[in-house]
Amino acid sequence: MKVYATPAEALEDAMRLAGAMTLKMAGIDVPFGGGKAVLAIPGQLADGDRRELLLSYGELVDSLGGTYRTGPDVNTTVADMDVIGERTPYVFCRSVGRGGSGDPGPYTARGVFHGIRASVRHVFGSDELAGRSILVQGVGSVGERLAEQLASAGARVLVSDIDTARTGALAERIGAEIIAADDAITTECDVYAPCALGGTLNADSIPLLRCRVVAGSANNQLAEPGDAERLREAGILYAPDFVINAGGVLYAWGTEGLGWTPDQVEARHASLGDALAAIYTRAEDEGTTTAEAAERIARARIGPSESADVDR
Repeated sequence: MKVYATPAEALEDAMRLAGAMTLKMAGIDVPFGGGKAVLAIPGQLADGDRRELLLSYGELVDSLGGTYRTGPDVNTTVADMDVIGERTPYVFCRSVGRGGSGDPGPYTARGVFHGIRASVRHVFGSDELAGRSILVQGVGSVGERLAEQLASAGARVLVSDIDTARTGALAERIGAEIIAADDAITTECDVYAPCALGGTLNADSIPLLRCRVVAGSANNQLAEPGDAERLREAGILYAPDFVINAGGVLYAWGTEGLGWTPDQVEARHASLGDALAAIYTRAEDEGTTTAEAAERIARARIGPSESADVDR
């Protein structure tokens, strides 16, 4: 749910996010396709207007008969999923009281945590996080939980967000350092973890990075495909976003759609680190970017005809 300048921009974002979701499902070997819905709004909605929009959206989802199942993403919540659930059963992450699996944010963070460990091991030779400096950019539902886990593992955590009150409260609670939002890209650290909106890694920002690893939860972190090569040329290891941020999908879709137990979910979260390690090795063996290596693995699982559809 987001404000867009034009309907065309909303459609473009939906198509781009749907393609990323398709690659995510294939990249983590989960037996679902990928899709994404965008609710383009004119601005802040009154509670009644928000509810009516969500109910209408629920009716649209229901009309698809289960071929598309929705779930929360940017600017939507578990409470919103409960409202949508009044019109359709095809919705993930309703509240536990309404029969859902609840907030996927902590589980997305868990997957990113395992992904960071694998990335640090690849670059520095050990997955030990104690003493490693990790900057979490964006401390919303996922970033906050990630920062907490990193702090518990002994990392030197830096946090940055435009919401200074939230950042300050988190920093005080876990002993993190606060970095001004405008300084996040240029701050020296071992790992830069973008956990807010996508598209922040581009031709202008990548030369300013002072890290060895980019590994975070944001969707579509690269502004364009060529940015993966820019990161490689800069000597920065990039954890493909559609793999490292799949923990929430593994939890919600696995729990509600596949009947996984908590132990199975945690095992799959840990396996994200193994998946990234395989991607890093393949990229080095083939002399390509980690993004390209990850996409090749995903597209091979999708199959040739479906893969062509993703390209479009």
